[in-house]
Amino acid sequence: MSFSFAFSGEDIDDEQKPNTAPASPAPAQVPSSGSVPASAFPVAGKPLLPAASHGLERMLAELPSKVAYGILDVNLNDDGNVRLPRRELWDVRVQLMAEDESGGELEPGLGNHDVRTGIYEGGFKSWESSVDLVKILSQSKTILAANHHSTRLGCGTALPSLALFQWALDSRIGEMDTWLSFVLADYNPTVLQLVTLPNFILSWALHQQPHSPVVNDAFSSEGELDFSPEVLDAFVEFLSSRKISLRFFSGGWSPEFVNLVTSADATRMEAGSKQTTVIVGAETIYSPFALDAFTQTLFALMREEKARGNPSEALVGAKKLYFGVGGSLDDFVAKANDLGANTELVWEETKGVRRGVVRCSLP
Repeated sequence: MSFSFAFSGEDIDDEQKPNTAPASPAPAQVPSSGSVPASAFPVAGKPLLPAASHGLERMLAELPSKVAYGILDVNLNDDGNVRLPRRELWDVRVQLMAEDESGGELEPGLGNHDVRTGIYEGGFKSWESSVDLVKILSQSKTILAANHHSTRLGCGTALPSLALFQWALDSRIGEMDTWLSFVLADYNPTVLQLVTLPNFILSWALHQQPHSPVVNDAFSSEGELDFSPEVLDAFVEFLSSRKISLRFFSGGWSPEFVNLVTSADATRMEAGSKQTTVIVGAETIYSPFALDAFTQTLFALMREEKARGNPSEALVGAKKLYFGVGGSLDDFVAKANDLGANTELVWEETKGVRRGVVRCSLP
């Protein structure tokens, strides 16, 4: 059983058109045992996508030759603004149609459904709470000076991570003694391949354009960037020289997902080194099932960091209430408190669509 809901009026994608006659949400099926499943996306008779990691080298090899992009300007009030590039959704559609020889349906996320449970979880679109998190993160740029580990659960177009990445490009000059690690996780691997990674390359390329003839020549006047071998090689070299790592994970939130991410962390970190971890989630609690699985996964990751002696916190941005499907920010706070976490409402929007950002930590 699946459901869909229409956020089109609140979606910050400029080119998104209102959904026509969206289907009414179907009630989520409650397991007969009464227990809440460990997965975020319970679909009767349909297995979840298993947790999987995706190497940067292979993902780079599967990129198209060029992408079209737009710019989202986020006003940071007294701190100026940040310009976040995003691959155009129509460009993703063009790529998929060119690659589809069967004449079948496009990726579910490129149709009329914002979410299709267990199939597509909204990652192709950018949501308002992602912008809220960018504004909150802009107040904590000093975390980029230490060994910093940023995990984005449900990353999608990755706006908060892109902002941190851009600020790091300005601050990490020359040889660095500390690592900056980005963990990008989305239920759908196609989202990681088609928008998450391209957006990171676009952010880097726009930053490097004034300094690199190779990168500058790759831009066209039509708002496109060529992903030539020279550009991609320069991107990888830059990441290595600045000690910035990008790691990608897909699949449902589950104990297997947590084990995969934390085991990769243990392998990557140098012996005896410590890191500051920030886990970010936006619009990830839109139903009771998603709320429970996200919360369990979030605090499992934070407990792993605490066991290693690493300070960590989480920032969760969401709407106060998801009408028709039952998730709410208050329910998340209650669940987090039940798990022994400290919670603090650090930002709230009281006009229009009510939203908030909650900071969580473990005592």
